[in-house]
Amino acid sequence: MAALLDVILPVFIVIGFGYLAVWKGYFSDAGVEGLMKFTQNFAIPCLLFRAISTLDLQQSFDLVLLGSFYAGAFGGFLAGLVGARYIFKRDWEDSVAIGFCCLFSNSLLLGLPITERAYGVSALEANYAIIAIHSPFCYAVGITAMEIARNRGASMIALPGKVAGAMFHNALIIGIALGFVVNLSGIPAPSVLADALDLIARAALPAALFGLGGVLYRYRPEGDMRTIMYVVGVSLLLHPAIVWVLGQAGGLGVAGTRSAILTAAMAPGVNAYIFANMYGRARRVAASSVLIATALSVFTVWGWLAVLP
Repeated sequence: MAALLDVILPVFIVIGFGYLAVWKGYFSDAGVEGLMKFTQNFAIPCLLFRAISTLDLQQSFDLVLLGSFYAGAFGGFLAGLVGARYIFKRDWEDSVAIGFCCLFSNSLLLGLPITERAYGVSALEANYAIIAIHSPFCYAVGITAMEIARNRGASMIALPGKVAGAMFHNALIIGIALGFVVNLSGIPAPSVLADALDLIARAALPAALFGLGGVLYRYRPEGDMRTIMYVVGVSLLLHPAIVWVLGQAGGLGVAGTRSAILTAAMAPGVNAYIFANMYGRARRVAASSVLIATALSVFTVWGWLAVLP
């Protein structure tokens, strides 16, 4: 019960405030749009830049940590893709979008604050190692699969350029890439610039959580419930279960196990809907999966916290 009250509920109460504010008309849709643009395009890239630029890459980039997490993520993608195609009889393009929902856990807006509240700021190094390649990996898998599905039988020569172009128009990936440049070059950021970036970064998570509540209000369930609940099950249960098994088999340490499983256990992020909307595929499934999985993750994350070392 202490984990529910002290770790999980404060995060979801902030989301609930955002949901309530938009529902009751105290905060407009335009305000939510502006807030999410600020967090996604400026504050969170600054947070990621500062985290990656100061990360001990040799210590944090554990192959067992990354291998278990991303094998689990790719397993979730395949489960979503195959389930959508062969259980729910969706076409290949819809199936890729549904697979992406099972692939893209909310590592930033939920994974970071919940891990921090559960285990402290020092526990976040493994989270940042995962996040450093999360968007690049997920978008590379999703865009590649979607372009193959859309261009079946056509030449794939232009595919790498399409994937790279889509990825490097993403502000999160740009922030991560610049963080790696500073880290690997060894050139420190001027202290005045670092302080300014830290000011922006401190606003990232609370503002994004509030904005996420407003976003979720828009995406109320409107059908496809069997498919949606399948996505919820893969995201909240199958992905972290795969990570648990692989991490234990590989001898992953306690800190890495906590970060990997908690990150894997998060609901699909808003990027799942953004991806579906980008291609005009399975938008209702994506939007409703984000909403329902976020609500249900209050209880599933509580369960994972109870069994984690």
